[in-house]
Amino acid sequence: MLMLRVNGEDYNVFTEPWKTLVRVLRDDLGLTGVKEGCNTGSCGACTVLIDGKAVKSCLVLASQTKGKEILTIEGLGKNGLHPLQQAFVERFAIQCGFCTPGMILAAKGLLDENPNPTMEDVKLGLSGNLCRCTGYVKIVEAVLVAAEMIRKGA
Repeated sequence: MLMLRVNGEDYNVFTEPWKTLVRVLRDDLGLTGVKEGCNTGSCGACTVLIDGKAVKSCLVLASQTKGKEILTIEGLGKNGLHPLQQAFVERFAIQCGFCTPGMILAAKGLLDENPNPTMEDVKLGLSGNLCRCTGYVKIVEAVLVAAEMIRKGA
């Protein structure tokens, strides 16, 4: 049995030791906001925060997260829209939506470390996350808007 702390809640999961975190989150916990794209760590769709750091959950065994805090998109919006989610909507940074949870969590990891990023900081912070729809301009704008909202206490 594996004990996981996800979105502030504890879960006991019976799982194989080789199962990746993305599969446990989706299959065993029903947290389908975590997307499985490439399964090689190249696309970033499966990005979650582990102890506050953006991590591609397809590259992490679930057993490696014992004793760590995992945050998924479901946990980020638990008490209403987070400023990042709000900014993505307001700036039209969402097209098909497949990359959005990973983008938002990568951006949260960035903003937690650097609350006043430049455009270049945002581009670098999101560089491991791919989007095939928006061309990134609106995504970068949304992250910068969210950073300002957070600094102003939104």
